[in-house]
Amino acid sequence: MSAGSPHLIGWSGDAVADSVLAVIDADTAVIELSVWGGWDRRLAAQARRVLDKCLAGHPTGVIVDLHHLRDPHAASAPLWLTACSQGAGMQPPIAVAVCVPAHTPLARRLRRVGARDWLVLYASVPQARAALAGRHPLPDRMHLALPPDAAAALQARSLVTEACTGWGLGHLCERARLVISELVVNAAEHAGTDIEVIVSSRGGGSAAALHLAVYDGDMVLPRVRDPVPGLLGPSLSDRGLGLRIVGAAASSWGALPARGGKLVWAIVRSRPEEAPW
Repeated sequence: MSAGSPHLIGWSGDAVADSVLAVIDADTAVIELSVWGGWDRRLAAQARRVLDKCLAGHPTGVIVDLHHLRDPHAASAPLWLTACSQGAGMQPPIAVAVCVPAHTPLARRLRRVGARDWLVLYASVPQARAALAGRHPLPDRMHLALPPDAAAALQARSLVTEACTGWGLGHLCERARLVISELVVNAAEHAGTDIEVIVSSRGGGSAAALHLAVYDGDMVLPRVRDPVPGLLGPSLSDRGLGLRIVGAAASSWGALPARGGKLVWAIVRSRPEEAPW
């Protein structure tokens, strides 16, 4: 998969001039996004693209750190306002916390035009972390720690079945079991580290969805490879089909760097032909 893939967000681990960097906390499912450099059209496009990827993963929160952004004319303000508004409108809502130095033109403009419930400014990232942890508890979720072996996928499928049964999402169970199996097999095969599976509910009623996440200790993000078919053509056992299967079965999926590894997620939503239990 190329670096410009809509599914992946890159992270170098270090500050890079004129960059937008994002990393997820696997325990809280909060994404921290940092913007570095002078605000111009290129950085604006990159920030918009990364924000869209972050919100698509439906995390519990997004912290936008603007301490390293040079924006003397506060031209970036509409993007941060839009991100806060979009997060507030999702089900369940995503808390978007904007961290910006208090005496900058950007902070003054945001306070002036964004004095609404869904825009809250914080002076520091630790302050925003504490606020998000206290005000936005995680939704219903189940998790399971697994070794990187052949039995891991079976245990992950059992966890998904238990979650779907308990949350009344049985109509999503078949696809969710397929997705989690592929994600766990990929983690076991390519990362070879301990694995954590996190299953949580999103939304409610007809809009209810299942959020699946697999965390491993390898920082290399997954790549969708062209499958190498056998003599009789492509089959489900061909290498390279795993993430294509995830893409077909899930409504959306992606991968995020995490401290000490990565997190690959997928969201399974209802389809018109599926009826709830």
